[in-house]
Amino acid sequence: MKRLIFLLIIVFIVFDEKDVLAQERDTTITASVDGHIFKPKLAKPADVSALQTPNGFTIQKFAEGLEKPRMMVVTEDGTVYVTRRQGDVRMLKDTNDDGQADINETVLTLDQVHGLALKDDQLYMITVTEVYKAQIQEDGKLGKPQLLMENLPEGGQHPNRTLEFGPDGKMYISVGSTCNACGETSKENATMIIANADGSGREIYAKGLRNTIGFDWHPETNALYGLDHGIDWLGDTTQKEELNRLEEGNDYGWPYVYEDGKPNPADQPPNGMSYQAYAEQTAFPVLTLAAHSAPMDLIFYDKEQFPENYHGQAIATLHGSWNRAEPSGYKVVMINFDENGDPTGYEDFITGFLVNGDQEYIGRVCGLALAEDGSLFISDDGNGAIYKVNYEDVGK
Repeated sequence: MKRLIFLLIIVFIVFDEKDVLAQERDTTITASVDGHIFKPKLAKPADVSALQTPNGFTIQKFAEGLEKPRMMVVTEDGTVYVTRRQGDVRMLKDTNDDGQADINETVLTLDQVHGLALKDDQLYMITVTEVYKAQIQEDGKLGKPQLLMENLPEGGQHPNRTLEFGPDGKMYISVGSTCNACGETSKENATMIIANADGSGREIYAKGLRNTIGFDWHPETNALYGLDHGIDWLGDTTQKEELNRLEEGNDYGWPYVYEDGKPNPADQPPNGMSYQAYAEQTAFPVLTLAAHSAPMDLIFYDKEQFPENYHGQAIATLHGSWNRAEPSGYKVVMINFDENGDPTGYEDFITGFLVNGDQEYIGRVCGLALAEDGSLFISDDGNGAIYKVNYEDVGK
């Protein structure tokens, strides 16, 4: 496998970080960056036997041949709905309890549909600029979609919208930035939006979020956490991916500062503000993950099947890097929270998607969903599969 290496080399004097933070807009700012591209080759088909899970866990293919499945939800009766890049929603059911879907059909075609959410027997769906809901019928098929919201800003570089309902019954919508790092023309880009369930009362909840696709609420504290994608082309180990505690009214720094207030030299704060002054008014992440690993989904485990030490912990998919020399991501991780509901670190949960010396991959994990029985579903938009993870007490 040949590596494609792209080098960004700007020959300037490099300021110390403290010097950069102190600069005003009328002061020269320079920086040097080494950037790389490495995209592992896709190996087909996905070999589940190559995947590693913690002791007592099993993983199997629930469905395959789906091309590019993305985000999922699971109803109380175990029906799985998943969006696909093709612009549709698929319904999958396991009617004979063998762990594999024997019903697999398209129930709705909707251009650029991505995020899904469930509320009151309704399936909520979001495209780049619109939000819909449809009644789930007795056979699992969907009624006619009803438009709830329109005129969300255009997607640009980050068109993958997601939505969830919070403990307050409100609809939360993640709207990514149109670019890698820039001053946006729409105030709603790079934000989290909040609205009523019927789409009314729309307003910005938090800003300065480059692309927070996966977010969820801690089951005990109800604190909202989201995984934000870091800026590209700042180097192999920069910018790290951020886990943010999302609170109303906060600015999380993008595109001007990142991590613990580090300056992004390519984009200067508005109105003549220094980087240091801007950093002082932003909220820093509560945890960082490996740069460019591309976190896609985040859910807290609030079921009973997994061991007790998994309860209240977060599961996240790392889709996998392209903007660094050595790959990062391509796995599912567990983000650990302490008894006070604060994150303490993260560890591997499911690995083995990178193969042949990390030169190839057998899957790029994407969406997550939990069934009522505690099973975990993981979508793979690289090899077109959905995996099902279960736990069996090996001590029994």
